[in-house]
Amino acid sequence: MRVLVVEDEVRLAEALQRGLQAEGFAVDVAHDGEEGLHLATERGYDVVVLDVMLPKLNGYRVCQRLRGLGNWVPVLMLSAKDGEYDQAEGLDVGADDYLTKPFSYVVLVARLRALLRRGAPQRPAVLEAGDLRLDPARREVRRGTAEVGLTPREFALLEYLMRRRDEVVPKQEILEHVWDAHYDGDPNVVEVYIGYLRRKIDAPFGRRALETVRGAGYRLVGTGG
Repeated sequence: MRVLVVEDEVRLAEALQRGLQAEGFAVDVAHDGEEGLHLATERGYDVVVLDVMLPKLNGYRVCQRLRGLGNWVPVLMLSAKDGEYDQAEGLDVGADDYLTKPFSYVVLVARLRALLRRGAPQRPAVLEAGDLRLDPARREVRRGTAEVGLTPREFALLEYLMRRRDEVVPKQEILEHVWDAHYDGDPNVVEVYIGYLRRKIDAPFGRRALETVRGAGYRLVGTGG
């Protein structure tokens, strides 16, 4: 099995290389994000061990670009950060697993073997509602042939509504899933972002896909006419 380790801490990278080789893996090493992305796209790997904090291009962006290119090699991210938002970002950009430094080498190998058993995952399906298309992998939204630029929060809100297409989704549910289960700010932030989305995905195209259902919530309709 062929492994790519992308890690800028030279001693750690060398230790991982030696240890994985002793386990029977063939191991290549890159010390920055650009080199890692180049190797991952040019050579066929069975799994990639990818640090988050890298020179030139961080691990999140490396993973995001790989997925955008349709490369679904399993990725295990390494990070010195253990916050839930850091882990969530790694998974959101397409990583398959996340391990916090310092980590147990035994656990690292076990997780790599688990990823190898599962193999490369299938590319997430593009979500559609009429001529509105959202690609979770490429982080891309299109209305017909026109690309629509969204902020990360707008994208997350639209993705959630498209996964619940034609359903009425209550404001509180949106807050819990798109913001935070413990969000205690102004709940009207949902209405504000619904307005932002309408001005980007509906108004310029003469559409009314995003509906307000008074007293109940919001609905993204499939036709959007």
